Amino acid sequence: MSFIKSMQERYSTKMYDASRKISQTQIEELKEILRMSPSSINSQPWNFTFISDIETKNELAKVSQHNSEKVQNCDTLIVFSRTNNVQSFEDELAERLPKGAVGYYNQFLKPKTNEQKKDWFEKQVYLALGVFLSACANMEIDSTPMEGIEAEKYDKILGLEDYSSIVAVAIGHRDMEDFNQPEKKAKSRKILNQVINSVQ
Repeated sequence: MSFIKSMQERYSTKMYDASRKISQTQIEELKEILRMSPSSINSQPWNFTFISDIETKNELAKVSQHNSEKVQNCDTLIVFSRTNNVQSFEDELAERLPKGAVGYYNQFLKPKTNEQKKDWFEKQVYLALGVFLSACANMEIDSTPMEGIEAEKYDKILGLEDYSSIVAVAIGHRDMEDFNQPEKKAKSRKILNQVINSVQ
């Protein structure tokens, strides 16, 4: 399937078929895709947790607001988190990145408050989220990005201390009765000239 075709056909899945599984090969590919995701100055201020354990998914479902059934019935839930420990992040950055990247960080980002830095970290997480959703579509894996989660309770259930949950993604295979699939409900997007400008 072409990339544009996969994007035209992807949608936010509302109902999953719990009996249909994603192959372990595809799960490992998705892990590698996340590892290779881009971030500003290659900062990588993130962590990704893959959850397929039923008991853990059930616990997370209880703190997933209107997304509880998706969490329970999906094959795997991936939690996208950003680092909390700014000092540790900056120390690691200084050791790992080339001088130019470290210089950029020190000049433009280091003077900011910790909250401003964490906001910047979250923007990097969303870059990885976009790559991940696109990869799922291209691999014919259904997905649902979910900000409707109780993040602090997610952190507690998963034992995250140095990271904070930002967004979760359910992946799996759709229930064929899902009302939101494009065959049943046409995708709604603005027309091209409302969102694209060209300067020639």
